[in-house]
Amino acid sequence: MANEIYNPDVLNCIANLSNDEVFTPPELANKMLDLLPQELFRSSETTFLDPFTKSGVFLREIVKRLDRGLEKQIPDRQQRIDHILHHQVFGIACTELTSLLARRSVYCSKFANGKYSISKFDTEEGNILYRNIQHTWVNGKCKYCGASQSVYDRGSEAEQYAYMFIHTDNPSKFFNNMKFDVIIGNPPYQLSKASEKTENNAAFASAIYPLFIEQACKLSPKYLCMITPSRWMTKAGQGVSDNWVDKMIRSNHLVEVQDFLEASDCFSGVEIKGGVNYFLYSQEYTGKCHYVLHQSDNVSERTDFLDSIGAGIVIRDSNAMSIIEKIIAVEGEYFNKASFYDIVSPKHFFDKDELLSSNWKGYSTKKDSAHTVKFYLNKRLEECGYGWIKESDIPKGKTTLPLNKIFIPKAGGSGTDPYVLGHPFYGEPNSVCSYTYLCIGYDPKKHNFSKKECENIITYIKTRFFRYMVSIKKKTQDASRDVYQFVPLQDFSHPWTDEMLYKKYGLTQEEIAFIESMIRLME
Repeated sequence: MANEIYNPDVLNCIANLSNDEVFTPPELANKMLDLLPQELFRSSETTFLDPFTKSGVFLREIVKRLDRGLEKQIPDRQQRIDHILHHQVFGIACTELTSLLARRSVYCSKFANGKYSISKFDTEEGNILYRNIQHTWVNGKCKYCGASQSVYDRGSEAEQYAYMFIHTDNPSKFFNNMKFDVIIGNPPYQLSKASEKTENNAAFASAIYPLFIEQACKLSPKYLCMITPSRWMTKAGQGVSDNWVDKMIRSNHLVEVQDFLEASDCFSGVEIKGGVNYFLYSQEYTGKCHYVLHQSDNVSERTDFLDSIGAGIVIRDSNAMSIIEKIIAVEGEYFNKASFYDIVSPKHFFDKDELLSSNWKGYSTKKDSAHTVKFYLNKRLEECGYGWIKESDIPKGKTTLPLNKIFIPKAGGSGTDPYVLGHPFYGEPNSVCSYTYLCIGYDPKKHNFSKKECENIITYIKTRFFRYMVSIKKKTQDASRDVYQFVPLQDFSHPWTDEMLYKKYGLTQEEIAFIESMIRLME
């Protein structure tokens, strides 16, 4: 029937270029705009900038709101639109293609001075700029974004992915030092650091969205509203410095954060490990943050300082916050003293360069008088997963050789994996591992576990309680020693069960049920 014809918003139908450059659905853009004080849309003086526009959705929706908000002040519709487009709404496009798309969304014409533009400009760009900026190479990397010259030096004609907004020391120059009240948008998330050899594997990508946030702050807007991956909150972002995270969390300039454990709740069909969040940031505001966590159909919220317990990260889950507070009540302020983190080795503890890497071929499949050290790899060798090496093959970490220890995979699963961690196993004296594993009980100056104690540690790791505490910080496949920050140390003279741990820390039936709904039993 005619009255049932589906007429979708075209910006809802655009396919994403990649997981790095994700188009924002109009509904999501409007939810972000809802975070702003709505009186901004009733002032003819308010200025808005999207410095990484792709589809133009933010600018288009801002124009709609200003059009309604200024109706009484500027009654003539054409005069109102002209004023908004010429004096209030500005953008910088990510690529040449998105510049055309954004102008089509905002001006109804890919050329701002074209026949069909709803407001006439003197230039094709209007107030939505794009320049084919070149990277500035220093020692094989771009000094602005860190891109690899071997990957992104594509000649003067090809797209460089040298985003205008961050490839300058003076971002205010683009619009003649204009002061912006609001900077809003969805920045590119990462750049691949891979070479052709690694086939642009995502593991070789580095986050660049912090560069856009830092650059936006240089313009001193009243409000900054962006959507980014959430990995930075737990210091699990690729290439995101801890100092930057500390500044974001502890400055207390975040007014509100809407956090989603599943990116698909914001971007249909898109997987971003650790989820995404959008936030409202104001350098003029200092105080508690209204934090809202969206987890499937459950929504929890709190208003507090983001790092209220001094953990150095955002505790995203209110259940986790409650459990951590109970552990602190029993163990004391163990964040600043000791946790399971202290007995887990740094990554690459034994290997160096190619030696003892997972691809290293210098091992023997059989033990002999020369090859006496057991070497655990990341693959099944002779159906047992280990080979034999010379002690002289070990470039570092040799003091661990006499110890009983535990090896555990450094990667596996994701933030939503019900097992959280790979299976731990006993590492006998005179054994080492490739960088596939971390070593628990690695420092003879701090710990010297017996075989029985190692077996008891393994029972502890396999508890749901232990793996839930790891999951608080582990939101990607990576399980470096940092993810063990919130796991309390125990007396390992005896085995541990979940029931013993629930009782020790006084967990409620609701908290126990929550943990057991999230974490699967490990045999």
